[in-house]
Amino acid sequence: MITVKELEYSYPGAAQQVLKGLHFDIAENEIFGFLGPSGAGKSTTQKLLIGLLRNYTGQVRVMDAEISAWGSDLYEHVGVSFELPNHFLKLTARENLSYFRSLYSGETLSPLEVLQWVGLHDEADKKVAEFSKGMKMRLNVARSLLHRPKLLFLDEPTNGLDPANARRIKDLVLRLRDEGTTVFITTHDMMVADELCDRVAFITNGQINVVDAPSALKKEYGKRSLYVEYLEGDDVVLRREFALDGLGENEGFIDLLNTADRIETIHTQETTLENIFIQVTGQELVE
Repeated sequence: MITVKELEYSYPGAAQQVLKGLHFDIAENEIFGFLGPSGAGKSTTQKLLIGLLRNYTGQVRVMDAEISAWGSDLYEHVGVSFELPNHFLKLTARENLSYFRSLYSGETLSPLEVLQWVGLHDEADKKVAEFSKGMKMRLNVARSLLHRPKLLFLDEPTNGLDPANARRIKDLVLRLRDEGTTVFITTHDMMVADELCDRVAFITNGQINVVDAPSALKKEYGKRSLYVEYLEGDDVVLRREFALDGLGENEGFIDLLNTADRIETIHTQETTLENIFIQVTGQELVE
């Protein structure tokens, strides 16, 4: 769906490059996470992929055509939900979506259907000026889906949402992927990326440090160990760590299972994507 090779970009008049030789590809029906702190190059890359920036060097192919060769017909196939809400505040949610729906030449969904998807159907006829930030964010997502895009770009899709609505948007993204949509997510939220993304790219200072599946990164960089919490004596809780490799032959582990007064918990130690990001890039995700 997307192929990027040796992508470089500098803003006019800037002393330094923003992107420095990016290389990655995104398969059809994949959720791809582009992860990094502010200023890393996430938003610039997304703007290039959707044709808002030109004059790059390298190769950027979207749906089998160089992005520079696409005209306005690109937006018949691409949906974008930006991080900052941008709506007609004096119009209702339904009126906003009806207007944007009219801009597409192909088949579109009804405003009420996409509002149902994001949990705003009961607010369809309320002016957007009365919406909270989270409601405006969900309306962003709804607007990006009106024309059933093949390729969906989501910038910080759960930013400003309460846990219930963040869960709703996550479930929607997973469903869209399963129904054939390719999704490109830019975020600094590693929990969102870990839960949603088939693969992630770490970007810092305009360079990609690693591209892989979250599970593969955890196996490569995570610590393979197991913790046992157990009671001993007068309700004293103790904790021991054992290497996961060779656990079945570990005499200390087997002896503990047989002799402890009571085992409280047993769990593996799994690193987080955020810890791996720091380990790989040497930088923290500061926003």
